[in-house]
Amino acid sequence: MGKLALAAKVSHVPSIYLSETGGGTRQGSRQDAIDGYAEIGRRCRDLGVDTIVVFDTHWLVNASYHINCAPQFKGLYTSPELPHFITNMAYEFPGNPVLGRLLAAKGNEMGVETLAHDATSLAPEYGTLVPMRYMNGDRHFKVVSVSAMCTVHHLDDSARLGWAMRRAVEEDYDGAVAFLASGSLSHRFAQNGLAPQFAFRIWSPFLEELDHHVIAMWKAGRWREFCGMLPEYAPKGHGEGFMHDTAMLLGALGWSAYDGKAEIVTPYFGASGTGQMHAVLPVTPQTGDAIPAAVASHAEGFMAATSAPRRA
Repeated sequence: MGKLALAAKVSHVPSIYLSETGGGTRQGSRQDAIDGYAEIGRRCRDLGVDTIVVFDTHWLVNASYHINCAPQFKGLYTSPELPHFITNMAYEFPGNPVLGRLLAAKGNEMGVETLAHDATSLAPEYGTLVPMRYMNGDRHFKVVSVSAMCTVHHLDDSARLGWAMRRAVEEDYDGAVAFLASGSLSHRFAQNGLAPQFAFRIWSPFLEELDHHVIAMWKAGRWREFCGMLPEYAPKGHGEGFMHDTAMLLGALGWSAYDGKAEIVTPYFGASGTGQMHAVLPVTPQTGDAIPAAVASHAEGFMAATSAPRRA
């Protein structure tokens, strides 16, 4: 019925907003990231996308998976983490309760506990708000936000949830949808007092080299290798939100069975010590049985990389 039309991994660093509003040496400093958002937004429009689903690594949850699918979002946002970067940022865009409930239902059907919140005062986090500011300023797209800073969750469940969400779109929804994994690669912030020195740099040479290696793997379509190393890359590479957004996105695309090659829309850049980029991952056909099998094939790696007991 429906279609997953576009998938992308995007940044949401607050310095993007600061480059628009901050003036001085910051003014325009993240224009390449803003232009990248505009390009991804243009492609969504060309593909007839009606709703953007954002896997938001700034939405922290301590149990279950959660979907914010209120009918409307509007307000002013100040970051509690970096209030000197994002202060009173206005936002407004429509939500999609119908799609949100469908996504949650399919997740539960596939054994991943997922709750949809359509009657809620819960506001989106800036992992959703920053991309939408530059992709959806005209409120063209409906927006659904998914919790992706998952503190006690397994990456295999996040991958399975991504596949469930794709199935919900393709089997139960009447429309075209884009999935965005909103989070960085390495996410080791500069030590307190050193932030200005690392405004446009990566915290360590090791993390920078690791990120570049991962980007090369993505561009070459080496997904089996990447999915195999993700459980270790996430903690050792300081992946943002434990890289649950990435697991969801790759789960939707086919996990280690995925056969696309990433296109880098905004080249890799440093921000306060962290490693950022925008990349589009082409959506390719996948068979329903391949994804659970692909996720299961990495179960040992998932278990080895986490201290929490794996769900039976």
